[in-house]
Amino acid sequence: MRIAPIVISLLAASSAYAVSPPKPTAQTIYLGGDIVTVNDSAPSVQALAIKNGRILALGSEADVMKLQDEETKIVDLHGKTLIPGFIDAHGHVFNTGIQALSANLLAEPDGSVDSISALQESLNAWASKPQNKQHGIILGFGYDDSQLKEGRHPTRQELDAVSADLPVIIIHQSGHLATLNSKALALAGIGPDSQDPEGGKIRREADGKTPNGVLEETAFFGSLLPMFAKLSPTENEAIFKAGMALYASFGYTTAQEGRASTSAVKTMYELAQKAKLPIDVAAYADIQIARDVIVPPYYASEYMNGFRVAGAKLNLDGSPQGKTAWLTEPYLVPPEGQEAGYKGYSSMSDEQAGKYIELAQSKGWQLLTHVNGDAAIDQLIKGVEASEEKHGKPDRGFVAIHAQTARKDQVGAFKRLGIFPAFFPMHTFYWGDWHSDSVLGKERAQNISPTGWARELGMIFTSHHDSPVALPDSMRVYYATVNRVSRTGRLIGPDQRVSSLEGLKSQTLWAATQYKEEQNKGSLEVGKLADLVVLSANPLKVEPEKLADIRVEETIKEGVTVYRSDEQANNGGCIESARCSAVATTAMVESGLMHHAH
Repeated sequence: MRIAPIVISLLAASSAYAVSPPKPTAQTIYLGGDIVTVNDSAPSVQALAIKNGRILALGSEADVMKLQDEETKIVDLHGKTLIPGFIDAHGHVFNTGIQALSANLLAEPDGSVDSISALQESLNAWASKPQNKQHGIILGFGYDDSQLKEGRHPTRQELDAVSADLPVIIIHQSGHLATLNSKALALAGIGPDSQDPEGGKIRREADGKTPNGVLEETAFFGSLLPMFAKLSPTENEAIFKAGMALYASFGYTTAQEGRASTSAVKTMYELAQKAKLPIDVAAYADIQIARDVIVPPYYASEYMNGFRVAGAKLNLDGSPQGKTAWLTEPYLVPPEGQEAGYKGYSSMSDEQAGKYIELAQSKGWQLLTHVNGDAAIDQLIKGVEASEEKHGKPDRGFVAIHAQTARKDQVGAFKRLGIFPAFFPMHTFYWGDWHSDSVLGKERAQNISPTGWARELGMIFTSHHDSPVALPDSMRVYYATVNRVSRTGRLIGPDQRVSSLEGLKSQTLWAATQYKEEQNKGSLEVGKLADLVVLSANPLKVEPEKLADIRVEETIKEGVTVYRSDEQANNGGCIESARCSAVATTAMVESGLMHHAH
């Protein structure tokens, strides 16, 4: 019976010579610049190490360098700044691909269209390019009547001057209106006898019958969506690739498709099945027309090769700059064809809205609801309150998208009901003057996208670009959120401004919280994904008015560079106005974008 003591002795002896676990080694170490963590417990560090797509360590340079071996790549930032990857709180990455491939009709600083003649010139220049001639359509994106010298929308006749033989379609920068030439109207089946659809309008000429070319809301969506539904899989994939490439060029490592159709979801999912996407994409399927894809395998809590359907999207009104948002008080200057006292209109009845809200809560779907006007916000609040009476108050994660004209009492209701506000302060730059002088009037315009009220109530919020309404320009979003200065230098709502750190959080950590992904994203912490952006300067050190001048130098997704500003080929390359889409353009040329529009 001496076996046990011998075994114990051998175990004891062997423990003295036990091999320590191997020291973790870093694949990449970043140092030599400012590293902003967006983590309050350690706001900045000297170095950061990555391994297997996640953050291995961060801290002093001396400590982090202990993790290197002969294969570790050391990246010297040369005084530049490393921050967490930007997270798209609300945008349309799939539709952004269409913007990237269309004629640029944006005004300064993103384009040069400031008159109807300049708009016509841009369309003609686009249509004359060899790669666009075979498309069978002339497509433009981003015109803004508030920035045109004429102060109005173009007419169908002015688009007929571009082409009477091809359909000409130009999409308003809001994404809620479009103008069509006579050929496009005919293809859409719109004429003097056409009736306005529910939630939309066909604007008319002086006779009150003949369409003038401008379509609002559901009249626009109903006319164009069938055309886009005819695109081939190759065409749709090209559009999606173009959108992702453009997002990556502005530092986004997580993008959103904020109102996805069934076909768009299937395109994105199928592309992700072929190869991991360069950035993460979360889609929110249109709850009215695309509930069939809010199911597995599309609907998932985890990304599958970079894609997942994360929930549903509901739309309750339109655009304030397009004067289709639903307000409780009249527009300062009613749009063409409307009388004094016009307040915009709803997309649906209270009963319909309530049913969709209750459906989302009963299914456990995260619901993003588009609400620009305060009347639409009232409708959302009423629907959530009614749903709560039936289903209690679980952690819904419901999001109010835009909430631009939210009153202070409505921001309080957001807090009470657990509705996350995703604001749109970018409007203060692009349309601050328009809101003050034509849409809302100076007093109401001061509180558009009331981020200050949210902070006053101890709430967090996110800030977004709603691309393709505007370019997915992360630094322009940042600048507008912090400064609230219009194109002409007018200060829009000084009491609603926030600090540079809060502005950064609204696009990183708080955005991750909106998605319920803060355990993996939004700040630089050990164990989180190595989603990073290299900036030309530290946004927490420059003067706030200089934020828009900071450049995105590199975008890194899970340790892999997906965009670098000094390279011409970044998963597709870049064309005019940083609109990255060379690969997509080639695919579109080969397949003939919108050729089916005939």
